[in-house]
Amino acid sequence: MVHSKDERSAGLEKLGAEVVVGDLLEINTIRAAMEGVDAAYLCWPVKPGLIHATVNFAQAAKEAGVSTIINLSQRSANRDSTSDSCRDSFIAEEVLNWSGLPVIHLRPTYFLEWLLYPWQLPYLQQGVLRMPVGKGRHSPIAADDQGRAIAVLLKNPADHIGKTIPLSGPVEMNHEQMAAELSEALGRKIVFQDLPIDEYCTSIEAVGVPPYVVQHLRGAMADYQGGHMSGGQQRRKADRTQVHDRRGIRSRTCGRSQRESRQPVAPCGPKLTLGENRPFRRTAWPEHI
Repeated sequence: MVHSKDERSAGLEKLGAEVVVGDLLEINTIRAAMEGVDAAYLCWPVKPGLIHATVNFAQAAKEAGVSTIINLSQRSANRDSTSDSCRDSFIAEEVLNWSGLPVIHLRPTYFLEWLLYPWQLPYLQQGVLRMPVGKGRHSPIAADDQGRAIAVLLKNPADHIGKTIPLSGPVEMNHEQMAAELSEALGRKIVFQDLPIDEYCTSIEAVGVPPYVVQHLRGAMADYQGGHMSGGQQRRKADRTQVHDRRGIRSRTCGRSQRESRQPVAPCGPKLTLGENRPFRRTAWPEHI
C-alpha cells in the first residue's frame, strides 16, 4: 500500500507486487487494500497518529478476515517513558492484543541506518559520532536484515502468533565501540562525542528536525542511558524465538555495513566545531527511529 503511485511504486510493480493506494488514517482505503490478504504488516513512522492508524488497521483486518498481523513496534516501547512515541508504541501493542487478531509484535533495536540520518551525517563525515547516550548499549540492526526476518514471518507465521519478538543485530556495543568499529571499516579515525540530552535536542531542533521526533528522542535517550535498549541477545535466548533465513546471509554490524555499502561515509565539507549548530539543507527526515 502506497500513498500515491510514482517511480518507486512502479519499481515494486516490476518486481511483481500488487500496488494499491491508501492511507492508514482513512479506514475505507485500508479495508479495500486488505481484501483477499492473508497476512498484513503494520509499520508507522515516528510521528503523531500511531494509535489512530492501529485502530483503523485492526478494524480493517477484522472485516477482511486477515489471518495474521505483524506489528513493527520498537524496543523502546514503554508505558512509563516520557517519549510520546514510546508510550504510543506500547498502547498500540495493547490495542492489537485487545482486538483478538492473530498478532506478532516485533521490537527492533535502533537501526544501523540511523547513524546516517541528516542531523547525524555532517558530524560523522567530520569523524565524530555524536550522541547523548552515555554508557548505554544496544545491538544495532540493519534494515535489510530486519526485512528478511519480516518476510519469513509473513510467509510462515504460525509458530510465532501471540509472541513479542526482539529483533537485534549480531553484536551489542556502546558508542565508543561503534566508533572504533567504524574507524576500522572506514580506514580513518571516528571519535565518539557524548553530550547532554538537552544540548543534543536543542541542536537538532535548530536544523529543522520535527518537534515530535525531538520530543521522542529527548525521552528515548533518557531511557537508553538507563539501559532500556540493552540485552537484545539475552532476551532472544530467554524467549527461544528463532527466525531463520535459509539463504545463509549473515546479519550486519556497524563495520560490515560500511565495508559493504555502495555509499560509505566519506569525509567532506568544512570542519565543524563540536557542538556547533550549523544549519544544513533539509531533506525528507527519516521517521523510523
